[in-house]
Amino acid sequence: MGDYTPYQKKVIERYYDRKEEIVIANLSELVTELYLADTEKKRDRLWDRVKTAMGHLKIKESIATHILTQRKPEILASHIKDWMKQFPAK
Repeated sequence: MGDYTPYQKKVIERYYDRKEEIVIANLSELVTELYLADTEKKRDRLWDRVKTAMGHLKIKESIATHILTQRKPEILASHIKDWMKQFPAK
């Protein structure tokens, strides 16, 4: 890892150890933002962020496509519950 102090190396290491947990938390926040979005433009940007986050979690293409084509926050929320079980907090 480049020119990092030992402290910085540990912070970076802990981030990557908990990356899935962080991404799932981010997706949960996006569900809330999707419910509150008041314009289609905002919703489009939020769904783009959802797509990116699902890519980080390596979600199956068929599931990601289903979620993104339906564009319903409640469907995303139900999948997030399942993913929380799949990637438990450390």
